[in-house]
Amino acid sequence: MQAADQPLSASPYAAWGQWQNLPEALLDARRHTLELQQDLSEPQLQVPQWRIINPPIWELGHVGWFQEFWILRHLLGRPPLRDDADRLWNSSAVAHDTRWDLPLLTRRQVLDYLQLVLDSVLAALPARLSAEQAYFCWLALMHEDMHGEAFLYTRQTLAWPAPVLSLPPVALALPAAPSPADAAGDVSIPGGRFPLGAAPGAVAFDNEKWAHWVELQPFAIARSPVTYGQMAEFADDGGYSRRELWSPEGWQWLQREHVMHPLYWRREGGAWLHRQYQQWQPLPAGTPVIHVNFYEAEAWCRWAGRRLPSEAEWELAASLGPAAWNSIRSLPAQGSGAASAAAAQKSPFPWGSEPPSPAHAVLDAVRLGPQPLAACSLDRGGFGLRHLIGNVWEWTASPFAPFPGFLADPYRDYSQPWFTPDYRVLRGGCWATRARLLRNTWRNFYTRDRRDVLAGFRTCAL
Repeated sequence: MQAADQPLSASPYAAWGQWQNLPEALLDARRHTLELQQDLSEPQLQVPQWRIINPPIWELGHVGWFQEFWILRHLLGRPPLRDDADRLWNSSAVAHDTRWDLPLLTRRQVLDYLQLVLDSVLAALPARLSAEQAYFCWLALMHEDMHGEAFLYTRQTLAWPAPVLSLPPVALALPAAPSPADAAGDVSIPGGRFPLGAAPGAVAFDNEKWAHWVELQPFAIARSPVTYGQMAEFADDGGYSRRELWSPEGWQWLQREHVMHPLYWRREGGAWLHRQYQQWQPLPAGTPVIHVNFYEAEAWCRWAGRRLPSEAEWELAASLGPAAWNSIRSLPAQGSGAASAAAAQKSPFPWGSEPPSPAHAVLDAVRLGPQPLAACSLDRGGFGLRHLIGNVWEWTASPFAPFPGFLADPYRDYSQPWFTPDYRVLRGGCWATRARLLRNTWRNFYTRDRRDVLAGFRTCAL
């Protein structure tokens, strides 16, 4: 691995000058946030303490606080709107386990605070944003979108009913049922020197910066993620009781948590059912599985004689088609900006540079759950894979670690505290992820034991 190239632009905010629709996007994100909790009563929001969730009423206030802190206070130099805001909602200072003990506001008070923050932000922003103003609005927008996804999987964790969303109904572009060649098997990808990460000057979080060379061996990656049906075969073959399939850490987790099958599954009449929000339903055999953690994905791979891809392999598969990859492999590796020049030739999505639409990917919670393999066309123009963007997050084998030359962005706690061996990188987004969040360099990260999140996995041949 070689050092990353330095950013090409003198301004750290230059790339955000293109984002001039941010006020409208902030309104859209807030509408989505409010819809995700509008049907819940005040008593429902009083949830027991649990490591994998936040108190919902605290999380709502935190979303507003983050927007106020970074736009009104950090960017515009305004005084706090509430004297107690930092003591209540600053996640960097308020430890997770103490959030249940805080003098939290009532739901009505939190909603009033959210409205006050948003009204103040929209009134303070000029008609045309500078690049720096756009950056901090983008940061608050991305943060709220991420919490929107967290609200959705928290509802699943707590067995609340599915939310009623007013996102415009979008008919997914359902192609003909995939042929075996389309949905099954592997795609072989030649090895070579690959520019992992974002091209300098691109819109990106600090953990994506910047592109740097990694050497990849030839590999074969599955056209589709692992399905519920394939996970059921693993469970039916004793996968959760065979120690040889699990890493030492995975086996310790399985024994400690008394895990005997995937989360939200149960047997009834000899068949598997799974719970989606409040409803128990037959297992959707041809749909990519979610709610599996890194240990389960790793064990499934051992059972099937497979392995998880590295994040570099995943990003290559999601960035380029054969022609573009051959072009990049022929570029010189040395010289100032070599990796940057190569990274600039990558497309942001498997299908090219066109923003995601329902014809490309299952995103934006237009369907409340992962969709069958036939629910999205192949990534035409890429390597011919399916569902690399959207539908389910995909675990990779890679620990979440800084790229060479890492420098923290202004929100220093976004990445830096989580560069530990227990976190693994996930890629691609899921059905609940807002499309505006995504690009194929975007790195999500969770601890290896998390299976409440909307994650599945794709595999590579050994």
